[in-house]
Amino acid sequence: MAEPKHQIRALHTASTVTVYQAYRPEIGLPAARDGRFPAAWQRDRMTWIKPSFLWMMYRCGWGSKDGQETVLAVEITREGFAWALEHAVLAHYEPGLHPDRPTWQRELKRSPARVQWDPERDLHLRPLPHRSLQLGLTGEAARRYADEWTVAITDITTLAHTIHDHVRDGDLTAARHLLPAEHPYPVPAGGLGHLHR
Repeated sequence: MAEPKHQIRALHTASTVTVYQAYRPEIGLPAARDGRFPAAWQRDRMTWIKPSFLWMMYRCGWGSKDGQETVLAVEITREGFAWALEHAVLAHYEPGLHPDRPTWQRELKRSPARVQWDPERDLHLRPLPHRSLQLGLTGEAARRYADEWTVAITDITTLAHTIHDHVRDGDLTAARHLLPAEHPYPVPAGGLGHLHR
């Protein structure tokens, strides 16, 4: 059965959801060591979180891109994640979803969160037909993410490199066994209606 085009898939528990980011070591290593983002982490900038491990690998090149060498799994509260989704606006104008472009632009400017739906990736980082959520946080949402919602931060750079090694060796079975167990994330009926058509 085909995957729904717009669906959040994530590693989650009854109280948390795991999202991924990649940083330069000066930010990523202290964050993982202390379990919270350091003072040097700029809380007034837009930060993008991704529930899809493989989309993060696509974005950071398995932790090889400059400034993205430290890959983090950030466990946040489901309440915080729900708040961000509820207050989010789609990052691009969508006729039929938004009344008109100026209304969308005003909403986007006021919103502390924005959503992009990008093609999910396979182990070779090729695009798949269904989409993966990216959630951009700014202002109040970024501050809450760093200082209230974060439950744990884990450095998974070695895991990323190990999975990548298996893929390069052609052992996709071994690679697949190490992937985080991402499942459809429960969102109330209509809870994403403002974020896609």
